[in-house]
Amino acid sequence: MDSGRKILISILLTILILFIGTSGYMAIEGWELLDAVYMTVTTLATVGYGEVHEMNKIGKIYTIALIIFGVGFFLYVIGLVVQFMVEGRVMTILGRKRLDTKIKHLTGHYIVCGYGRIGRVLCKNLKRKPIELIVIENSPESISEMDEERIFYISGDATDEDTLIKAGIKQAKGLIAVLGTDADNVFLILTARQLNPDLFIIARASTQRTKAKLKAAGADYVESPYEMGAVSMAQRIIRPTVTSFLDLAFTYKRKDIQMEEIPISYSSSLSNVTLKDSGIRQNYNLIIIAIKKSDGHMLFNPSFETVISSGDTVIAVGEEQNLQRLEKVLNA
Repeated sequence: MDSGRKILISILLTILILFIGTSGYMAIEGWELLDAVYMTVTTLATVGYGEVHEMNKIGKIYTIALIIFGVGFFLYVIGLVVQFMVEGRVMTILGRKRLDTKIKHLTGHYIVCGYGRIGRVLCKNLKRKPIELIVIENSPESISEMDEERIFYISGDATDEDTLIKAGIKQAKGLIAVLGTDADNVFLILTARQLNPDLFIIARASTQRTKAKLKAAGADYVESPYEMGAVSMAQRIIRPTVTSFLDLAFTYKRKDIQMEEIPISYSSSLSNVTLKDSGIRQNYNLIIIAIKKSDGHMLFNPSFETVISSGDTVIAVGEEQNLQRLEKVLNA
């Protein structure tokens, strides 16, 4: 039985004891309600204020029984409530310490600065992959939401150097700046780039004009959600079938079709093998739509004679389970 249920049952039993005690004094001594409640509470609380009125023998015997059976339980309930409050606080502190310890040992993770509308959607999608995330946010409402979602977070100002260092920016792989204003994102990028020159930084821009400023501050890639939304709406009118396909490939709503990029490790059995000999189409029922070579060159619709080499990245389309099977082989 959990602590919350124990307390609820104990409080209900305490109310029952108060009711029994009050009813007994009213029936035995003929006292009015207030006097009977007062006598019951002072007896159970053992404060020793004395009797409200003179009692007969039966009333005294009843008081002795109430003390024997009621006082101990009453004190137990008080102790249980105090224990619940203390343990809750202790568990919160210990939980935060464990979280801080995990954050200290993270490497190659991503730092998401801001848990607003964009930050929420961003984290939701990134959690589908084995990517380590740390969110920096100072909104109490967002923090409680991240607790429920079990997201690593640090409460603080994302533009503050100490907060970024605490989030492990020097060991991080990338940073995503999605703060409320472009000015905050510019300052954040300047600070982050100074702390880790090799950090990969993606930033959100509210307008087209601020893209250049964010890139000048040190962002590797800048995206405008509003511009993306407008382009997507236009594409739904111009190319409805294409956009429907992309929705299926990227929204994870269906398992029968997904699009994934899979890097090829040096130890993979398919490294330096042609597509026709790899068995990807026959064994995994997948379609290779592009291959990104190690030098960055992109091969669209590669021929069956194309050799997939270590360091390349394969872009494949098919069922999610088949993509996972191929990923195990290519990363073996």
